[in-house]
Amino acid sequence: MTRLGILISGRGSNLLAIADAIADGTLPDAEIAVVLSNKAEAAGVARARERGFPTHVIESKGRIRAEHDADMVARLREYKVDLVCLAGYMRVVTPIFVDAFPQRLLNMHPSLLPAFPGLHPQQQALDYGVRVAGTTVHFVDEELDHGVIIVQRSVPVLDGDDAQTLAARILEEEHTAYSEAIARVLSGKYEIRGRCYVPRDSATK
Repeated sequence: MTRLGILISGRGSNLLAIADAIADGTLPDAEIAVVLSNKAEAAGVARARERGFPTHVIESKGRIRAEHDADMVARLREYKVDLVCLAGYMRVVTPIFVDAFPQRLLNMHPSLLPAFPGLHPQQQALDYGVRVAGTTVHFVDEELDHGVIIVQRSVPVLDGDDAQTLAARILEEEHTAYSEAIARVLSGKYEIRGRCYVPRDSATK
């Protein structure tokens, strides 16, 4: 059984989607070992506790980033976490995290990377005038929103969209894309070649 550590900063909707995928068998052989938040006021903290998951807050405000990350890593190791999923975790992680969980640290970003990294990607997409947006699940490396892409899902940008309506449409895709990405990683049936994620069936051809 693979032990997941879920990191949140907000409402925790992707956390609950992952939990539901585990419960209904879409994501087999996995369990949520611990949920960590850097914000005590995050709505996802209460939602995680309602589901019965071990849940801890390690406040980041006013702390040196590397020291905070070291505390987060220590707590994840305490729970013997195998795979870490940033699910609406609104902090850039330091090399401490990347080194602790090499190719075992995933992030969801609401754009079709490498387009529109960083903050407010939905507004960035609207400002640029694209007709297709989406979401990306990727491995985390030491650059912002940069690691190897595992899963992408696209949505149309509709006439009259604003950042909120586009974000809501993307969020619907996030809820299934994250579990799909986790399942792909847990399968072990892939290789990473440079910047590319290659399914093993393709890699052998």
